[in-house]
Amino acid sequence: MGLLFAKLMTVFGDREHKVIIVGLDNAGKTTILYQFLTKEAVQTSPTIGSNVEEIAVKKTRFLVWDIGGQESLRATWNSYYCNTEIVILVVDSTDRERLTVTKKELHRMLAHEDLQDASVLVLANKQDMKNSMSAAEISQSLTLSSLNAHSWHVQACCALTGEGYVCFLGVRMFTCVFSLFKMFPSPDLSESLFILMCNHPYSLPLQFTSQSRLDAFPCCGELEPLELLKER
Repeated sequence: MGLLFAKLMTVFGDREHKVIIVGLDNAGKTTILYQFLTKEAVQTSPTIGSNVEEIAVKKTRFLVWDIGGQESLRATWNSYYCNTEIVILVVDSTDRERLTVTKKELHRMLAHEDLQDASVLVLANKQDMKNSMSAAEISQSLTLSSLNAHSWHVQACCALTGEGYVCFLGVRMFTCVFSLFKMFPSPDLSESLFILMCNHPYSLPLQFTSQSRLDAFPCCGELEPLELLKER
């Protein structure tokens, strides 16, 4: 494990990586950001403009922008796109009526020239609520499979408890950036990182579907149970 992270640090160096958190209003973006930072649910109010925090994972730094999602603010999202490497889209899994709006905003955003190389992490939030949509339903509704130019992953989570993302979101960021730049030193290292994520107690079933992600993780297609992967 120590060798794995040593190799990760060698590739990353000290460069800061820019991340933006977007989504419609009331999706839980700010709660997710500060749950990750403080390890507890904090009371938030609608974001007017943006919040920005620096998150350090080992020696790698991520500059994370949490951007307001009200309709009047979405036209300003593009002012944050420059140099963004990872887009985190937070979706309210109970908000079925506005899922088409989320889809429209996502695809319009990813068509922007400043995001042509960005990796995408979709967080299907509010999984603790009744009648919440599954990550698979949200993936289908957002037509994530059509994002051929982007590495992407969809993850079910609950911002209030941290389940589904808090303790391993740092590793997820590592993976997105590695996939983006195709820097995996070897298949053995990529598979080790994959197993590390799957072994985390908060991890939910992963779904790597973009071609670049499949290239990075040759063991993945339709994801097999971790037990089968370990037997190889």
